[in-house]
Amino acid sequence: MPKVLVSWMGTADLRAPNEHAEVGTGPVAQALSARRFDEAYLLTNHEQDAAGRYRSWLRARAPDVRIRMVHEKLTSPTDFGEIHAAAVRACEGAVENDQDTRLTFHLSPGTPAMAAIWLILAKTRFPAALIESSREHGVRDVSVPFDISADFLPDLLRRSDRELERLAAGLPPEAPEFEEIVHRSPAMKRVVLRARRVALRSVPVLIEGETGTGKELLARAIHRASPRGDRPFVAVNCGALPPELVESELFGHDKGAFTGASARRAGHFLSADGGTLFLDEIGELPLPAQVKLLRALQEGEVLPVGSSRPLRVDVRPVAATNRSLPSEAAAGRFREDLFYRLAVAVLRLPPLRERPGDLALLLDRFLEQVNREGAEQPGFVNKKLSVGARKVVLSHVWPGNVRELQNTLRRAAIWSSDETLTAEDMREALIPLAVDDRRETVLDRPLEGGLDLRELLANVARHYLERALEHTGGNKTEAARLVGLPSYQTFTNWMKRYGLTQ
Repeated sequence: MPKVLVSWMGTADLRAPNEHAEVGTGPVAQALSARRFDEAYLLTNHEQDAAGRYRSWLRARAPDVRIRMVHEKLTSPTDFGEIHAAAVRACEGAVENDQDTRLTFHLSPGTPAMAAIWLILAKTRFPAALIESSREHGVRDVSVPFDISADFLPDLLRRSDRELERLAAGLPPEAPEFEEIVHRSPAMKRVVLRARRVALRSVPVLIEGETGTGKELLARAIHRASPRGDRPFVAVNCGALPPELVESELFGHDKGAFTGASARRAGHFLSADGGTLFLDEIGELPLPAQVKLLRALQEGEVLPVGSSRPLRVDVRPVAATNRSLPSEAAAGRFREDLFYRLAVAVLRLPPLRERPGDLALLLDRFLEQVNREGAEQPGFVNKKLSVGARKVVLSHVWPGNVRELQNTLRRAAIWSSDETLTAEDMREALIPLAVDDRRETVLDRPLEGGLDLRELLANVARHYLERALEHTGGNKTEAARLVGLPSYQTFTNWMKRYGLTQ
């Protein structure tokens, strides 16, 4: 069974014939002296004259070894594609006469890219031993710390399979326009995947979700990833439109159409012509305006107030609402035909409490944003979170969702002059809201993403201890009675346990 050393020739090898006192014999000659090989298959991208002199010198040092030298022209010594192709040709040449040939790859000569290719080939297509050499330690076997063929490459193949599945499903390539939507939860992955698919089609989109879930952020990502991405994106808050001016705001008006109309106004539809019209809080739109909105969407034209000539317009409607439009339609507050006109592609953004794993990512992203925003403000100190502060954030329900989280961090950074935000800083920054029976209570927290039971119980204890003290004007004996504790001293111990002072 022949043994073949396969290696690139490096600069140290070429210098060895003339400067061996300084550089030694070079990695290749050192390996041939220390180990028994029947053949050395050497690759070089150096000048042929220098390589030829080295070959003659090496033959004299290792007369029993057959020396085969192949010139490979590389445009760059770090071009992985060219290096890989050359290495494969060398391996095929080394085993062409005997498939039982035992290969050894030398990692020391050449560039790191060359060594990386030897490493991959040794664990995949051409099983081979790996060696390295140095003047200090001689020739040594290289042991890879993990089995690439068993662990790393199957994962690469799985990625290829996933890519094929993606293409087979007709999905668009990864869209950088969606990178601002921080997520890793399965629920958000489904939403973003569907948004990427619908982005390429000019169909109406309806985005449902509670306040603060990021509906406009998703709408903007859909627009940027669409064929209309270089055209206008016009956002309209339907809930903020004065009822008497809804038509003028949406469809425009001619000069003199009504009192105060001193000039012609284009309106939001014409401003968004060729692009996307984002109708936020569409459920707030008055019923008379819904009728004219439906006609504009169906006919692709608008009639400005005071004009008798309709204007053609091409917009893609993306609507958003925090209401249940089917319920609103059933109650007569929203036109059913308009709902079906808008709800071609319906995307439901889950609330933050239904996004296990996303809260920690958003927390870190928003803290970075807070620090960037404060960088140019006088006296601002970059903020970081203590372990306790992070627990407070992760155990909170966040009824205001992503927007509430973002603003709470901003408030905490403003109120605290210290570098580290504490648990108390975060609790003070939270804004208590009235109880909403539609939301979960302390007994209804989702378990999918895990929760900190001790911190949850601590929050409950702190809440009622503080309320009892406030209710009794600081009388601990009476406060203890209100919360079912046996004595003044027990109440004091509970306060200490949960970090409360008076």
